[in-house]
Amino acid sequence: MDNRTTQIEINRSRDAEIESIIDRVHAALLEKGYNPISQLVGYIMSGDPTYITSHKGARSLITKVERDEILEVVFKRYLAAKPLK
Repeated sequence: MDNRTTQIEINRSRDAEIESIIDRVHAALLEKGYNPISQLVGYIMSGDPTYITSHKGARSLITKVERDEILEVVFKRYLAAKPLK
C-alpha cells in the first residue's frame, strides 16, 4: 500500500489570467440574471459548458481553462482570505 500523497503542480503564471476569466464570467452571469455560484458549480461538477452563458463570450472564456485550474485559483483566494487558526 502506497501512503504517499499525490501532488499536482499547475503553472503559477496563469493564476492572474484565470482570475480574470473567472471575474468576467461571473460578471456575465450576473448581467444575465443567473446565480453565478450555482452556474459555476454546475459547470465545475459536470464539465457541461451550457451552465455558462454565452453572453460576452463567457462560455468560450471558461472553456479555455481546465476545471482543476479554476478550483485551484478559487481555493487560493478563499484560503488567502482566512486567517490560520
